Amino acid sequence: MEAAAKATALTDKELSPEEERVLIRDIALTAEANTKEGDFFFLITQKWWQNWIDYVNQDQQPNNNNNSEGSSSLAGNSDSNGSGISKRPSGIDNSDLIPDGPAEDANSEDSVEIHDTLLEGRDYVLLPQQVWNQLYSWYGGGPALSRKVINSGLSQTEFAVEVYPLRLQLLVTPKGDRSTIRISKKETIGELHRRACEIFHLNLEQVCIWDYYGHRKHALMNDMDKTLDDANIQMDQDILVEVLNNVNDSALSGGTSCPDNGFPDKEATSALLEPSKSGLSIAGGLSANKIASRGYSAEQSQNQTLGYSSKESDNNLGNSGVITRGTFGGLTGLLNLGNTCFMNSAIQCLVHTPEFARYFREDYHQEINWQNPLGMVGELALAFGELLRKLWAPGRTPVAPRPFKAKLARFAPQFSGYNQHDSQELLAFLLDGLHEDLNRVKHKPYINSRDADGRPDEEVADEYWANHIARNDSIIVDVCQGQYKSTLVCPVCNKVSVTFDPFMYLSLPLQFTTTRSMTITIFACDGSALPSTCTVTVPKQGRCRDLIQAVSSACSLKQTEEIKLVEACAVKHFDFLSWIYDSFISLSSIKDDDHLAAYKVQKSAKSNVLIQLIHRRQEQETSDAQRWKPFGTPLVSSLSCDGAIRSGDIQTIVQTMLIPLLKEGIEHSDDSDPNTSGMATDPSDHGSGEVDNNCASTSTNKVLPKLPLQLIDEGKTCIDLSAGDEKAIDVSAASPIVVYLDWSSKLLEKYNINYLENLPEVFKYGPITKKARTEPLSLYSCLEAFLREEPLVPEDMWYCPQCKEQRQASKKLDLWRLPEVLVIHLKRFSYSRSMKHKVETFVNFPIHDFDLTNYVADKRSSRSQLYELYALTNHYGGMGSGHYTAHIKLLDENRWYNFDDSHISPINEEDVKSAAAYVLFYRRAMSDTSGSGVAVSRRARDKTSYKH
Repeated sequence: MEAAAKATALTDKELSPEEERVLIRDIALTAEANTKEGDFFFLITQKWWQNWIDYVNQDQQPNNNNNSEGSSSLAGNSDSNGSGISKRPSGIDNSDLIPDGPAEDANSEDSVEIHDTLLEGRDYVLLPQQVWNQLYSWYGGGPALSRKVINSGLSQTEFAVEVYPLRLQLLVTPKGDRSTIRISKKETIGELHRRACEIFHLNLEQVCIWDYYGHRKHALMNDMDKTLDDANIQMDQDILVEVLNNVNDSALSGGTSCPDNGFPDKEATSALLEPSKSGLSIAGGLSANKIASRGYSAEQSQNQTLGYSSKESDNNLGNSGVITRGTFGGLTGLLNLGNTCFMNSAIQCLVHTPEFARYFREDYHQEINWQNPLGMVGELALAFGELLRKLWAPGRTPVAPRPFKAKLARFAPQFSGYNQHDSQELLAFLLDGLHEDLNRVKHKPYINSRDADGRPDEEVADEYWANHIARNDSIIVDVCQGQYKSTLVCPVCNKVSVTFDPFMYLSLPLQFTTTRSMTITIFACDGSALPSTCTVTVPKQGRCRDLIQAVSSACSLKQTEEIKLVEACAVKHFDFLSWIYDSFISLSSIKDDDHLAAYKVQKSAKSNVLIQLIHRRQEQETSDAQRWKPFGTPLVSSLSCDGAIRSGDIQTIVQTMLIPLLKEGIEHSDDSDPNTSGMATDPSDHGSGEVDNNCASTSTNKVLPKLPLQLIDEGKTCIDLSAGDEKAIDVSAASPIVVYLDWSSKLLEKYNINYLENLPEVFKYGPITKKARTEPLSLYSCLEAFLREEPLVPEDMWYCPQCKEQRQASKKLDLWRLPEVLVIHLKRFSYSRSMKHKVETFVNFPIHDFDLTNYVADKRSSRSQLYELYALTNHYGGMGSGHYTAHIKLLDENRWYNFDDSHISPINEEDVKSAAAYVLFYRRAMSDTSGSGVAVSRRARDKTSYKH
């Protein structure tokens, strides 16, 4: 009241700039402190407002020409003639905020449509009605652009200005009339029902309305007290107005149903019910923190203040309860459409990446590459940009990402349907797809990369980067792509190859240690011991030679013996010995649920040949037919072929290998096979339950039966060896001898064949211990494991230009240049042939000061290598049935929030870290304080060399 009385007293006399400033300040403080639901705020063009700020601040004395943020007055900008005096603004002109331009009567009570893409702080400011009235009384002009204060939904004392109410398309069935209306999202369904009837001259009793999103009847809107916000009505969606039957001459007639593909084209009737676009915007605009638009510097914000002190601002405006864009912008959730939390969490992290938020809220259409065959003809970029704008629009009504998901399913069918997917895989697709859609290179040149050939790393790295940018140049490259140095070394000729490759994100392994436990079943083929298991510790990034060496030591391998390591899934193959692991193969190619067999055989010699014994037994194939099928683990031995090899020699070797499996008390055979009458004596004295695995004893108590053996020669012809005669066999040391042992039911009774079946897994997963769940693992350790030298997996063999053969080379990675936004994927999921495992390890990742200085190999750059965490996705639960959320820090608020689909809630910084962390988003720490981030155009970057 005091401010209003002062204004009335000063109306009749011309005020000085300082008097205007003080008066408006007092009115603003009073008005905002008493803001309530239903009040009006007015839009004023940013240009005029800035001119007025400059005018009223011109009498403020600068302090050494450098005003600090909390100063009580700020000097205005000088006019164009350099006199330092700002002229009094002319009448208020809001014509640049409305589509048609010319100003209307400022006293008009009707709301006026404004442009859809306006941003507060860039295009306009919001002022309380009392402030508008006072400015209008002094300057006149217009048009008046009023917008209503609504409850934000957070509490009964928090309000926001609805700058862009809902715009809805009303479609009438059966006739097909249509009309576009504006209505507040806080209005009820009953009010929408009433206004629809008013527009089309219908009776309330004969009309029902439907949520007609996507031209499908989603829900009958019959809860008349429910708000449109609670009914999840979205901007620009369709509402079906269904006339049930005739009422009077003004009602529609006919009974045809509404087609799913729309209505006949008719000239639309425009009924402006309440202002324009969607959601909530800021209230107020007088203090520095309220007038600043996201993406504008603190200095710009300062220069628009009215000169009251920071203390005044905090005490008076800070408690007004009016939500500003700076306070609650970007707090819009995404509806879960059915197992789409993986998509929602990834989208929210990208949407809240400042560089992307700024880029997609501006005009990015000129950068869309419509002809890129690797892209999605711009459709993915457009769908993402539209979704981003909805999520950054003022307000907190959750958005249903149906259009975006439809585009996603079209271009990436693997994400179609409603199954759970990996958010990291989706993120990788989005980054790559957005890059191709926005690639500024319309015609990619062909570039033949040169080998390093001893040139300095700096020269080669810059050349590779220039070649990359010549073909790939987009906002995604500007923000997310870095470069690492890749060094390959041939294990045979030691040839070194160095390349510099781009990366979009880093996938880090979760490793506590550099070692790995592996369990192998050892077969002693000389009849000296039963098969036994052995668990050894080997380097995680080692090769099979490390495993062979560890097994050799553990089983006391003789100097005359060697280990043949075979994966048991191959043992039933006819040529399973060709599956023997090469000593250079990486241990990472052996999965935890594999089954390994290690055979102790005589060292290879030119005169030695390997014997491969494959077990077979009869299995019922049909009701009246049986078939011999392989089973169990084959046995392996070696035989000298200096002289002629006879069938009896093979019988003896096979019987020797089976001695440890022979049951106690077997002294003769009563097998009905007439060829099994001959006997062989057993040199061992121990039964299956007594055999020492490390030594052999002798006995003459056991008599072995002749065995039903068949040798398969090189022509795949079967040769019967059951007689055990002295018939010579033609063999070659170049290939193993393959022998089938057909186990009859009677023969199975004589041996313990359990040792040949059910080999243990390399590593058996059990319940995760409390220690394993809670023991921290440093993110730096994960990064070091990623950068550690390791052999390539067999699927990624390298062609050595010197050997001219595919080699399993050793690979070493080094970070060369880092991006502005560093995305780190924690590899929590491991996949094997039959199982999927999730690592629940807690990773201790830095939130502040993630220092990568010592990990960057290029030491030329003087740029900061410190990173700050601003977002991450989390995965809770097991494989395929888990749930994704996102933790995101709103940089303008410096506060963390949990984004759980449509539910958003503030969290403390100490709650950001958990064992569920999956994908981390880091942003390079800025050396300035403007928070403006990186330049998003390649024109600010050198295309040929690295800027330092």
